[in-house]
Formats: sequence, structure tokens, C-alpha cells
Amino acid sequence: VQLQASGGGSVQAGGSLRLSCVASGRTFSRNAMGWFRLAPGKEREFVAAINWSGGDTNYAESVKGRFTISRDNAKNTVYLQMNNLKPEDTAVYYCAADGNFYRLAYDRKSEYDYWGLGTLVTVSS
Repeated sequence: VQLQASGGGSVQAGGSLRLSCVASGRTFSRNAMGWFRLAPGKEREFVAAINWSGGDTNYAESVKGRFTISRDNAKNTVYLQMNNLKPEDTAVYYCAADGNFYRLAYDRKSEYDYWGLGTLVTVSS
């Protein structure tokens, strides 16, 4: 099982990026997916999550109204649209998958069983 995140890069404050996470090795169409980030000197923190159908989403307060998580189960892919980026959004972003079926979009790292390699997002002021 592999989760491959992409779409990171360097942008100026106020800009946008769209991250993608493609799963391979098995389908995650019945599993919640999440995005977390790790900034220098900080612990890995929750960003956003989405349940298997897309009907339940969850966002960190710091990104509400700016980030949107979505998924395409036919492509085994989850997305994170990031708008109005701020320097404090600079981090390595990781996607994760819940190993259990039909659960809610949890914000706890411990609820996710599969993790991908991250993609770096750098926002300059």
C-alpha cells in the first residue's frame, strides 16, 4: 500500500496550491482520508479529513474557510485545495488513510493507519 502526495511548491502569501494524494496497492473508497502537516519545530498537526463518501468533512480551525478537502473514489485520490495561503502554512503535508471502513473524518493521528511521504509547501511573505 502506498500513498503518494504531490502538488507542493513555493508560493507567495495569498496564493493557492492543490495537493493530491493517490493511493495504490488497494482501494480506499470505503475509508476516511486525512491531511496532516509538520512544520519546523512543531508536532505533526491535523489539517483536514474526509469520510469515505465525502459527506463528512473536518477542518482545523486555522484552515477553515481557506482549505477544502475532496476525494474522487474512482481515481483513489484525495485532494486538498489551499487558498489564501499564509506563511504559517509552510510545512510538509502528509496524507493518511484510516484502515477501517465507513468511519467519520477524525482529526486524531492515531485513527489513521497508512501514511504517505510528504510534499513540501513553502509560503513566503
